[in-house]
Amino acid sequence: MVKSIFVFILILTGIQNVFSCDQHGKTGIVPENNLYIGVDAKNASTVTEEQFNQVLDRINEIYAPILEAKGKELNIVRNWSSGTVNAYAQQSGNTWTISMFGGLARHDAVTIDSFALVACHEMGHHLGGLPKKSSWWGGSSWASAEGQSDYFGSTKCLKHFFSFDNNDEIVATMEIDPKATELCNQAFNNSEDAAICARSGMAGQSLGNLFKALSNQTTPISFDTPDTNEVSSTNSAGYPATQCRFDTYFQGALCDKTIEDEVSDEDINQGVCTRAENYQLGARPRCWFKPEAI
Repeated sequence: MVKSIFVFILILTGIQNVFSCDQHGKTGIVPENNLYIGVDAKNASTVTEEQFNQVLDRINEIYAPILEAKGKELNIVRNWSSGTVNAYAQQSGNTWTISMFGGLARHDAVTIDSFALVACHEMGHHLGGLPKKSSWWGGSSWASAEGQSDYFGSTKCLKHFFSFDNNDEIVATMEIDPKATELCNQAFNNSEDAAICARSGMAGQSLGNLFKALSNQTTPISFDTPDTNEVSSTNSAGYPATQCRFDTYFQGALCDKTIEDEVSDEDINQGVCTRAENYQLGARPRCWFKPEAI
């Protein structure tokens, strides 16, 4: 009865003040957890407060003008001192928020690049297009589904984020998985584009290892072992499996659609690589996405 009254009030007043990744505000890019990594934690990642802010400064530089053109305001909440290992997206009227936490940045699985990918995932809830996340009171919410936000994160946002850098030089200093190098070179003729792809793939692997650690999984994730499961309908309600999410990040990296080719809230195939266009690389994985479903 209480829930029904609350939903009725939301509908009447038009209040749109709900969090994603979960509509109750309890979970973010990962499910609710009790892990807390304080500022002085030992064995934390090498991401510093300065780098934390540099990442979010760039996200703001990219997306604040884009939201302004839509009549919206981007609000980035920077919680460096908080040990929370999560991140959230929220809409309240014309203010679209992402909340980022130092605890997540300090997790030993997280790199600067994968922290940027987390911010991109949260922006994906706002701008990722279809499919949308199922609303807890029925229908669809404002937020793009978890899998779609992952895909937007690497196919659009992270490519834009990395476009400020000399990626050939950066990748030359990194340890890149040979399979990632092989497939990125197959997907892109331009060396800089291939470098962005490889760098994005490694950021996705870093987040995959974070998801694996937080869920206490023992099976390694790998570029060589993509999730072979196929859903009967698109998973718009919850989180894809860990390997599936990693696959989604990498397939987004392999998609050669430009960042200017925007995704859509009306057309599920706009701005993305699809099997209907005979893409062998870069399409959303079937482990969470059903191509025929809208």
